[in-house]
Amino acid sequence: MIMARVLSVEEFIKRAESLPLLDVRSPGEYAQAHIPGALSLPLFNDEERAIVGTLYKKQGKIISVQKGLEIVGPKLKGFTKFALKLDSPEILMHCWRGGMRSSSMAWLMESVGLKVYLLEGGYKAYRKFVLDSFKNPLKIILIGGYTGSGKTELLQLLKAKGEQILDLEGLANHKGSAFGALGQPIQPRTEQFENMLQKEIASLDYNRPVWVEDESRNVGKVFLPQPFWDQMRSSPLVRIDTPYEIRLARLMRDYACFDIDGLVASIKKIEKRLGYDKCKKALDACNDGDRESAARICLDYYDAAYGNQLDTRFGKKEELPSVIMESLDGETTVEELQSIVKKITFKE
Repeated sequence: MIMARVLSVEEFIKRAESLPLLDVRSPGEYAQAHIPGALSLPLFNDEERAIVGTLYKKQGKIISVQKGLEIVGPKLKGFTKFALKLDSPEILMHCWRGGMRSSSMAWLMESVGLKVYLLEGGYKAYRKFVLDSFKNPLKIILIGGYTGSGKTELLQLLKAKGEQILDLEGLANHKGSAFGALGQPIQPRTEQFENMLQKEIASLDYNRPVWVEDESRNVGKVFLPQPFWDQMRSSPLVRIDTPYEIRLARLMRDYACFDIDGLVASIKKIEKRLGYDKCKKALDACNDGDRESAARICLDYYDAAYGNQLDTRFGKKEELPSVIMESLDGETTVEELQSIVKKITFKE
């Protein structure tokens, strides 16, 4: 009988760059988080998985397997049609622990002529690999600066110039502040964010610097992995000095386009930190159509908060290496950043 080949996590992920990857866990497990690029082909739906699992606990393996066969039998042809449409003679496949679900599905796919590779230890082993990977040292350079400084834009310009970057906000579908969810897709769960971040990090050259925007531990509802966050906290920072009015213009460009309800909801998120009076002024201005006045109130709050953070972590912010971004165009600023990085010494 033809048997599927079992691969280590490293080899499995490498092959996933060119081969179709099928996740045979339940839809709920897949929705929680999955290997980036994996296609969902569940052996059981969520309800069926619960039924089989309950039978296993209460009546043992034989009864649960028989029930599983009863459920899966009518689906077999559909499974093979799905896999054959991928038009690949080789496919990758995994379940939670690399056990019966993936082994059974692999047998089925081998029976119609496909060559199947299974993930040793399943998704559980992959998750351990992902979390362990964040301990690997990176040469991180943080881009810091007050709200509206253009840090995210600079990251993309650096990337266009051949520099390595990690766009944490892009991966998290959130721009970081109380207003960060406006206009963004739904955020991934933290587990899925970690999976995507690991994939990005794996593509980097560890011997070269990687630019990262200075962030809080959480980006919206997503949390950065602790080992990665610890590296960020001990990494050098370059401060972007952008004049207040230009920052305000950037905020108006990026956020004033959203409807009043979204802006009001975002302002209310920082009511306790703004204080009742300032929050009311910002809300009144917003409701009266004076979005610029509302933006100024919020910008003043964020300036004070971020200034205190810089002082706490780095001492006097005036002593940090900095570049000035005097317009909404950051081309010149990028050249200065590339010059500064040559003078930075990284910790071993």
